[in-house]
Amino acid sequence: MSTLKLPGLIDPHVHLREPGAPHKETWDSGTAAALAGGFTCVLDMPNNTPPVVNADALAAKTRAARAAARCDYGFHLGANEENATDLAPLAPYVVGLKMYLDQTFGPLRMEGLRALMVHARHAPPQLPLLCHAEGRTIAAAILIAHLFDRAIHICHVSRQDEIVLIRAAKEKGLRVTCEVTPHHLFLTEDDVPTIGAGRAEVRPRLATRADRDALRAHLNVVDCFATDHAPHTLAEKDSAHPPPGFPGLETALPLYLALVEQGWLTLADLVARTVTNPRRIFGLAEQTETWIEVDTQATWQVRGDALFTRARWSPFEGWTLRGRVVRVVLHGKEAYRDGAKNFSPLLAAPGTGRNMRPSFIT
Repeated sequence: MSTLKLPGLIDPHVHLREPGAPHKETWDSGTAAALAGGFTCVLDMPNNTPPVVNADALAAKTRAARAAARCDYGFHLGANEENATDLAPLAPYVVGLKMYLDQTFGPLRMEGLRALMVHARHAPPQLPLLCHAEGRTIAAAILIAHLFDRAIHICHVSRQDEIVLIRAAKEKGLRVTCEVTPHHLFLTEDDVPTIGAGRAEVRPRLATRADRDALRAHLNVVDCFATDHAPHTLAEKDSAHPPPGFPGLETALPLYLALVEQGWLTLADLVARTVTNPRRIFGLAEQTETWIEVDTQATWQVRGDALFTRARWSPFEGWTLRGRVVRVVLHGKEAYRDGAKNFSPLLAAPGTGRNMRPSFIT
């Protein structure tokens, strides 16, 4: 076994679905999947039911995470058309403000540019601004952030023209960062027939080979990797109206390591995009005495029924991946050990994860 020791990974973009849709994922199952994938901290998005746009919803999510999270966590707050001037009291308890400007899953899409401008003007200065934006909307978001002297983070960039635009903005000194998902780095529209039309529904959609290749060629522009772990059940994905989203926490690290093996990244680049940069962008404290150990030679076949996520499927179903997390230590305590006999590899109990911000509730 060839063991690689890395800092605990941070995923800045997950959807753990609780409160509101625990049949898709819970804080227990989602953070179990995180640990199995080598992630010791996850930052959860606000498009729950109800969406996390006010104090009551933030309190409910805090209670759910406090009771069940096995790894560390933080919350993104949601922006809507009405709450721009109401967020200051909540800012100390969250890691970012998410603005949905294009098609997504949930009720948080903001129409037009007025709400974006109002949030850019009024959002507490310590609160990072994140955008679900695609195509021309990315250009509008970057411009508005620049006009109001705000940094902006573009989520799940998926197309060639988008990453080229972000590169140009960075070269001009604009305060923009971005993330890319493993599925946009490895899957394209050509994979839809294999995955299945409903199961391949995701936002942003899977793009062309040229788009995928452009993302890889511009990895020096990409600040973070993010799984956008967005689980739905197989029954939902195979229905007449499949919701968009993929589970991804348990398959991400081997895919990132494949980019290293193929020469797209160095290990230092990988750590920057999965630890250092997310910590800097979202103002996260260092996780003390926290690391993961990976068997870089271990190969395994992706099988949904063997995953910890409640979704129990993967768009990479049947793929043979190289690299498996064998041990996770979180704050000096063993949280996960693969291959353990006679007991579960999950050693961190539900509720032992720490909030990366002060708790909103006592």
